[in-house]
Order: sequence, then structure tokens, then C-alpha cells
Amino acid sequence: MVISSIDLKDGHVVQLKNGKDLVLQRDDADNLIAEFNRYGEVAVIDLDAAMRNTDEKGNTKNTELLKSLLRKGNIRVGGGIRTVKKARELISLGAEKVIIGSAAWNADRKDGEPILNTEFLEELCKAIGKQRVIISVDAINGKIAVKGWAETANISMIDGAKEAEKYASELLFTCVEKEGCMQGTNLDMVKELREAVKCRVVAAGGVSSQEEICTLESMGCDVQLGMALYTGAVKLDESFIECLDWKKTYGMVPVIAQSPAGEVLMMGYATKAAFKKTFDTGKLTFYSRTRDTLWTKGETSGHFLELVKVRADCDRDTVLATVIPNGGTCHTGSWTCFGSDPDEKSSMERLYSTIKDRFANPKPGSYTATLNDKRVREKVMEEAEELTEAESKEDVIWEAADVLYFISVLMYKEGVTWQDIYNELDKRHKEK
Repeated sequence: MVISSIDLKDGHVVQLKNGKDLVLQRDDADNLIAEFNRYGEVAVIDLDAAMRNTDEKGNTKNTELLKSLLRKGNIRVGGGIRTVKKARELISLGAEKVIIGSAAWNADRKDGEPILNTEFLEELCKAIGKQRVIISVDAINGKIAVKGWAETANISMIDGAKEAEKYASELLFTCVEKEGCMQGTNLDMVKELREAVKCRVVAAGGVSSQEEICTLESMGCDVQLGMALYTGAVKLDESFIECLDWKKTYGMVPVIAQSPAGEVLMMGYATKAAFKKTFDTGKLTFYSRTRDTLWTKGETSGHFLELVKVRADCDRDTVLATVIPNGGTCHTGSWTCFGSDPDEKSSMERLYSTIKDRFANPKPGSYTATLNDKRVREKVMEEAEELTEAESKEDVIWEAADVLYFISVLMYKEGVTWQDIYNELDKRHKEK
């Protein structure tokens, strides 16, 4: 599968040739991450941090932009991560994984000294877990590249990779001499790496065609892609489709649809044509085995499933589609095909959505629509006091529901979502 790359330099999205020469520059990072995350993971790289272009606090011109992107998708982040403290901070801000480059290597080692900075890596794995660590085995002419690819260490890429996988869930290999050249990567070197280690391998540097992506996929490698995406040489929707295991699934891949809150709604099958229509229309489309035709969920009832993102499983033979349902999903009228309830399951998101609708489309007699800023704050305080005075379980339930309702109204008025609250709680959890 393709991992899209957003490289940041001087506050802009850039693409460089061989990590040095500027080829293109853009300022639409939010649009890019929204598009890229639809089809898979996204790598955000701070090139200035990698080159040590930082201020006294360790920040770069990209710092605020990078932080703003970390909760907008399934993000892995890299560039100049040299301390455990920095790695923990990035994880707490929303990064799923961190990419460790130069800091992983004992670049100036003498004969007999370890290849890796084992003390740092052991502390890192203890702090955030091995599953959150990616180590770069970037290479120039087969030697590990360090210090923003400005130098090479006297460490062979294969020897380094064998040691590095002890401290990482995956390895990122960039063929530096091919990076940004759009001339293909070094497939022989990738193959050698794939055969040398057991962990996940992501290849980057020079990949320029869908054919090459499929070749790497058949080798058991993912691809981190930059230049080929920005120039239009490779299209993410086509890559997603072609990387699925069509032989194993006999041309029909199972697709599980779930709501943004994680509730499973339905399961169906999709052909290549069905996926293409899903991506073209933004509405989840399946292949009907009984009618031998494509069908878009909701084309009769109007209860469409609006696509948010798709993710393939580890075997590439099943797809999880996150969708926004417009009404009941099941043909029986139920919210989900795995239950009989016609309504969406209660959640904070559902409550918030209802409150949002009441203010946007006030109905006669709507209590919610009458709540101004002052009144809602008074009610939060009033209901919180009643909650603290509740003595029975039933009273606690009743008063807690009131508190959550008024808190949700206050949040809506201040432009705060429940996801913002979850993010803050997640951040606090990861900092402990």
C-alpha cells in the first residue's frame, strides 16, 4: 500500500531531488492530508528539523503546521527526532508512529563498538513502545545515510537493518540517490532488505509508476511516495485498488462499513469497478452477486454511505470503509445490519450533532435553540451542583445526563467538538 508523504521546509510543503534541490513547493497542507488520508497512512516529515535548522527551543518554521496536521489522519512523523522527550511529545500530539533517523545510529563508532545507539533506542521503546517506532535505514550506495543525508556512516544498510529491527516495528528504506528523480528505485536493494528482516518494510526514493508499486507490493513491501503523487504520475485511488489481493478474493473483496464512531454498519463485496465508483462519487458502492451489477448503497432509499476513508487489512484481502450514514443502513430500516434498532446508537457525537442541527434549523418549541451563552453556562454550574448532591444511582444517571447535555451545548457554542476532548484525554494518557 502507498503511504503518502508531506515534506515540510520553511513552512511550505516541498519536494526535493536527492534531498537537496527544490523541485516544487505548495501551501495546501490541509487539503493534501485530507486527500491522502482517504486512502492510507500519511508521513509528515520536518526537513528543517532533520537538517538542524531549529531555534533555541528546538522548533522550526514547520513546527506549528506539523502539529496542526497530527490529528487529521493516521500520521507517522519524522525529521530530527533525537530525544525520547521529543518522540513522546509527538505521540501525545497525535502521531501514531515516529520515524527515527540519524539518532538511531552510532555513526562515529570505532571498530568493535555497536552499530546502533542502543541506549537511546532502549529508552525510546520503553517510553512509547516498539510498535510506535520506525527506524530509517536510508542509504547512499549501500551505506547508511545520516545527518539529513549529508553524510554516510561506515555501516552497510543490510547489517544496520538486521540490528535496527530489534527496536522497531518497521523499517523505512530510502534509496537516496534515486530520491525525487522519478527514475525508479533500486529494486534489487529492496529485495535484499526484504529477505534480510522479518518486520514491515517501507520503500521510498524514486518510485515513479503503478507497475513499480505493484512489484514492491508483491515483494511484501509498502511504498512511501512523494514526487510521483505531486506530479500526477501515480494516482492514490488506482494504487489502493491495484494493491488489493484480487487473486485470493477471486475478484471480489469484502468491504466492512463502519461509522466514524466505530459502529459496524454492514458488509458487502466490491470489484475494481465498484471501488472506482466509490472513489469517483464519494458514496460507498458494492457489487451485487445476486443481480450481477454494481449498486451504490442508498440509491433507492436515499440512505447513502458517504466515504471518509478506506483501509486494507494486513493481508490485503479485506477493506474497512469508514463512512457517514444518512439514515438506516439495513434494508429493513435498522441503523445497522447487525441489529434491529432503527436509530443510531446514543453517543456524545450523536448528541452533539442533534444540538448542532437545533441551532442551525431551530424548530418551534426547541429548548436548545433558546440557550444563549450566559444561560448555558449557568445551567452547567446548576446541573453540576445537582450531580454532586445526587445520592442514588438513578439520580446520578439523570443528573450526569443533564450535565453532559449542557456541556455539549457550551462546547458547540465555543466551536469545540467531542473529538477535541478525546484528543486532549488521549494526549494526557500518552504523557503519563
